[in-house]
Amino acid sequence: MRPIATMRCSSSPATPNPKEDQKVANDIRHFAINADDLARARRFYEGVFGWKFESWGPPNFFLIKTGTEKEPGIQGALQGRRELIPGKPMIGYECSIAVDDVDQVAAAVRANGGRVIMERTTIVTVGHLIFFEDTEGNVAGAMQYDPKAE
Repeated sequence: MRPIATMRCSSSPATPNPKEDQKVANDIRHFAINADDLARARRFYEGVFGWKFESWGPPNFFLIKTGTEKEPGIQGALQGRRELIPGKPMIGYECSIAVDDVDQVAAAVRANGGRVIMERTTIVTVGHLIFFEDTEGNVAGAMQYDPKAE
């Protein structure tokens, strides 16, 4: 059996699907690692993966460079652990999905049974961000990237 990642998803193996090779517009574009001890977490990821960290923005926030100039990888952040939902600390990796219209996504989240847990927030020179909880209790972000955001 072939790995799932290489299996084709069409109605018939003999019938080509022109949409198969199109890139999905809403890619995961950013991840964050929430940590209780930032120095310890930073040493771990530097030692295991060779990731580079750069202080940026608010206190206890670091940008993570996961790749090289030639292959930059995905943008990440290391930050102090937080609770987007009161009483529910963020555990695991927090992902943000790149979207064209964060307000439209917020409306779609609500219409499909999810809940917006952080309304639209602007991060200057980065874009507009919401956080939502899906129907299974998973939390993710949706970011409308805009380098001119103020």
